Amino acid sequence: MLEVKHIRAHQSDFIEALKKRNFEAEAVFESILKLDDKRKATQKQLDEILSESNTLSKEIGMLFKSGEKEKANELKAKTAGLKEDSKRLGEEMSQAAAELQALLYQVPNIPHASVPAGKTEEDNQEILREGEVPTLPKNALPHWELAKKYDLIDFELGNKITGAGFPVYKGKGAKLQRALISYFLDKNTQAGYQEVQVPLLVNEASGYGTGQLPDKEGQMYHVGNDDLYLIPTAEVPITNIYRDDLLTEKDLPIQLTGYTPCFRREAGSYGAHVRGLNRLHQFDKVELVNIVKPEDSYQVLDQMVKHVQGLLQELELPYRILRLCGGDLGFTSALTYDFELFSTAQDRWLEISSVSNFETFQANRLKIRYKDAQKKKALVHTLNGSSLALPRVLAGLLENYQTENGILIPKVLQPYTGFDLIA
Repeated sequence: MLEVKHIRAHQSDFIEALKKRNFEAEAVFESILKLDDKRKATQKQLDEILSESNTLSKEIGMLFKSGEKEKANELKAKTAGLKEDSKRLGEEMSQAAAELQALLYQVPNIPHASVPAGKTEEDNQEILREGEVPTLPKNALPHWELAKKYDLIDFELGNKITGAGFPVYKGKGAKLQRALISYFLDKNTQAGYQEVQVPLLVNEASGYGTGQLPDKEGQMYHVGNDDLYLIPTAEVPITNIYRDDLLTEKDLPIQLTGYTPCFRREAGSYGAHVRGLNRLHQFDKVELVNIVKPEDSYQVLDQMVKHVQGLLQELELPYRILRLCGGDLGFTSALTYDFELFSTAQDRWLEISSVSNFETFQANRLKIRYKDAQKKKALVHTLNGSSLALPRVLAGLLENYQTENGILIPKVLQPYTGFDLIA
């Protein structure tokens, strides 16, 4: 969430920057500033009334002590009126603050200067392509056919138990899934991240804190009786660990990693592009979260990108990195890099990771601050990235590593799987 003081100071620059997102901010900003002015004016009136009321209360006490009951009662009548005024002003101020908050929730983050203009994913900017695309045998199959052939994943059984988008992993498919989770977590902790296990359900405050609410409310599974949400990503509970905290400079940077199942109510569609593991309602993901000083955040973003690159290089998968354009940028992000691996069997790119810097946008919602060297309070910057989302990584491994004799296992995963071939 943007800070009102920054909107006031940089109004024209922000309006221009948000055009990259195809978001017209001028009218919204005018309403925000008017509400903020109203809130401040009402607060000033309320403070003056409360001050006057306190002064009168002292005078009333002194008058009663000196036996001047009549004057004291006159002032008591006046303070009763002031209490009514203060109650009314308090309600007005609360209403203005609520309307202001609602408007601020509608405004997306300001895109970083390097974000390219554009409306759709077609306008994203490819900045790197690496890895050799394998030559597959003539009878090469997509991963959903390979999963059936080698009895690795049962999509029909998942549909029977729950519904479409909830697969059942079996045998070596389950072991390969577990191997990827362990491998990703080990690589992350070796890089200095602390592993955490977090709840899979969060409250409404957590959803608002990281920006899933109200922006993505329709994509989250809601447990109505308890008013809780199934997490769409581990980013939500992990970042909320520090909600409302005042950190010290020595606490930073904070580097956390965690594995969780993730749940998303994405609108269903048909066709090969969403078949098999390409789009699921429940999937596994290992996440990275960084909480850092503002001046360090873009250096940390580069480090996160290199870290994810290293994973894909060790897995020997062909991949590319995209800088997302304004129209494809997530609501809370200032700058996002997407990683995509090439599925040779499907002849298409599959998104497997997003690495983002949110600057102060989440921190302002979460009220995560730190005291700098001068003991001044400032908002931190938050970042997160998938390291990695498993379904499409697994799809890419099955498809790109298939041979006429079976599916090979990347060397870095063999210590985790205990086998080097699925046949």
